[in-house]
Amino acid sequence: MDMVDRNATVAAATATAAAASTAEANCKVCFVIPTYNEAGNIQPLLARLMELDAAWQVLIVDDASPDGTAELVQCFRADPAHAADAARIHLSTGVKRGLGAAYKRGMAFAMHQLHADIVVQMDADFSHDPSVAARLIERVRGGGVEVAIGSRYLDAATIDAEWHIFRRWLSNGGNWLARHIAGIRGVCDCTSGFRALRCAALQRVAVQQLPVNGYAFQIALLHRLIHHDARVVEYPIHFKQRAHGETKLGALDLLEFFISVWMLRFPSARTFTKFALTGLSGMVVNLSAFHLFMELGWHKYIASPLAVELSILWNFLLNNYWTFSHRELIGNKLVRGLRFNAVSLGTLLISFAAFLVLSAVFPNGLPLLHQAFAIVPAALFNYFINSYWTFKGRVRQAAERDSQAHAEK
Repeated sequence: MDMVDRNATVAAATATAAAASTAEANCKVCFVIPTYNEAGNIQPLLARLMELDAAWQVLIVDDASPDGTAELVQCFRADPAHAADAARIHLSTGVKRGLGAAYKRGMAFAMHQLHADIVVQMDADFSHDPSVAARLIERVRGGGVEVAIGSRYLDAATIDAEWHIFRRWLSNGGNWLARHIAGIRGVCDCTSGFRALRCAALQRVAVQQLPVNGYAFQIALLHRLIHHDARVVEYPIHFKQRAHGETKLGALDLLEFFISVWMLRFPSARTFTKFALTGLSGMVVNLSAFHLFMELGWHKYIASPLAVELSILWNFLLNNYWTFSHRELIGNKLVRGLRFNAVSLGTLLISFAAFLVLSAVFPNGLPLLHQAFAIVPAALFNYFINSYWTFKGRVRQAAERDSQAHAEK
């Protein structure tokens, strides 16, 4: 009987694995390709995608291109030579509101109208080799991976020598900001526009609610996916100079990108606001303790450092149990407390150094203003180092936080 049960269990497990494998193999794939003035590229791109895989769906999201890009898509579909592929080519048109807005519109169409399981982001200018898309799709289709990025910055990746030096500088600078300011760790190419994404992950992170409409959408989406524990892999690609047309990256896109990396670092500004309020309360504790110690007759050179240390301890406890309560903090409280003290000392030194520099550069300036401006770099240093180091940890999901709150009651 035991042998029969064992055989039945093995058979059931095998059937389940086979069913899962079949489901993965039958994943619906949809390319979402935003366009604006891509008349010179769009028909050759559609022809190439159609010949690569007979199951791929392609959605062109055109922002009312004045060069007739949308009309060329319709002509391609109507051409008798492409009659067999016409049903796999889709077009969504709208007003020009930026790359991110186009992607959000296209992803919603792919998920809700075409019922796609995997969405592929790709530029329309042949800077991304369409044949490489299959490798990104396979990494997502294989299970366990939710985001596969075509990376320009892995060791085996290459970039056309003709790619303009200014664009290279922008790309490298954007990636540096995404990693070190927005906090996207473990990804070499955060700004890549060549990705395969599992639609279940897009729905889980509410992609339509991302508050960006320009090029910053790429890092905002990646940041939110990683924040929700999506598994990300990268694949090296050869990045080509665009075949026809001009880049659409403008000054407003750069400004939005710069603002977005800071907003991503301060999610809804709540964590930073809590940190700032904690610092203000620490000032009250510091001054109150100093006044009390002086009233008790203590010497000012004893009262001052003790009051400072008491305020540091207050700030540490408040940050530990309130400001960063949404994280599963790493390490024990004693180690975090020592780190917090060390960062506080560094903050003091940075503030004093900034005060000295401002006093030297503006010798006739008001010392109070120098002191006030010196707080800015010190406060940023204090927040970033404590956030990355002292209070480092994984962000709890909402369900985990609710469960913990219930258990504490």
